[in-house]
Amino acid sequence: MQSSSAIKQNTFADDIRRGLSAAPKFLSSKYFYDDEGSRLFQEIMKLPEYYLTQAEFEIFSTQTGEIFRAFTTANETFDLIELGAGDGSKTSLLVDYFLKQTADFTYVPIDISGEALSFLTEKFKAQFPGLSIQTEQGDYFQTLETFRSKSNKRKIILFLGSNIGNFGKEQAQNFFRQLRAVMNSTDLLFIGFDLQKDPRVILCAYDDMQNITAKFNLNLLTRINRELGANFNLENFSHYASYHPIEGAARSFLISRKAQTVFVESLNKTFDFAAWEPIFMEISQKYSLAMIEDLAQTSGFEVSQYFFDSQKFYTNSLWKPI
Repeated sequence: MQSSSAIKQNTFADDIRRGLSAAPKFLSSKYFYDDEGSRLFQEIMKLPEYYLTQAEFEIFSTQTGEIFRAFTTANETFDLIELGAGDGSKTSLLVDYFLKQTADFTYVPIDISGEALSFLTEKFKAQFPGLSIQTEQGDYFQTLETFRSKSNKRKIILFLGSNIGNFGKEQAQNFFRQLRAVMNSTDLLFIGFDLQKDPRVILCAYDDMQNITAKFNLNLLTRINRELGANFNLENFSHYASYHPIEGAARSFLISRKAQTVFVESLNKTFDFAAWEPIFMEISQKYSLAMIEDLAQTSGFEVSQYFFDSQKFYTNSLWKPI
């Protein structure tokens, strides 16, 4: 019988084979977040161009009481579950306020990066000695499937940072339908959505002057080299970002700067790249309120409340199951 780590490695290898064999080539953004990828994303969130984190932080800083009242009912215990927790910097604002209100809850961060979870646990235990915390490492799709059997408490699920923007429309619907399937009628879902705005503002967020986003994308090639024995030369690829305002989608690519061949030892396979051939890396969908309402309804939810930053660049949307 294969170990879980071997199964994950096989899945990673299969996905890389599929993506690099496709026309056009693509790589799944879910593999960005190894330990180095998670560290680089923490840098991205601090960039002046990356308004998303700043906008969501403003919402959490200025509307904490309103969020708490929207989440809680009298004397009811609950699990505060965060999907893709990262460093928990924004969530710490909620946790701090909730503890000061003597709310009875357990914080359950879920992340694919063990390093990120270890850092978060150490940080939160030092910052909040009285906090009940239960970490879960792994793919949050799989983890949530089993979480219902671990706790019968009311669940408030956080999916922050506009991570839903990395899914296409059908993928987003399927994702929320899967969440709905493991939620009870009293549970809540709190989601960050990046809103449509000046296209130039959006494009700068994905093509920063310090090239941290480029390093973040290129790190996936480093991971393939390390884990699958590939021989990608990172200097032969460059990062390219675009934004299409009609469909409201930012996309990122890695561009092959020359005709080249890459060998992946674990797959025992070579992949040919033409000069200037793109690898599609990620989509970042930007939403209108009408799109959010439609996504909620088609996934088995209704929108209960919106929380906006002062520029209305961003919203945290509270959903109830229907």
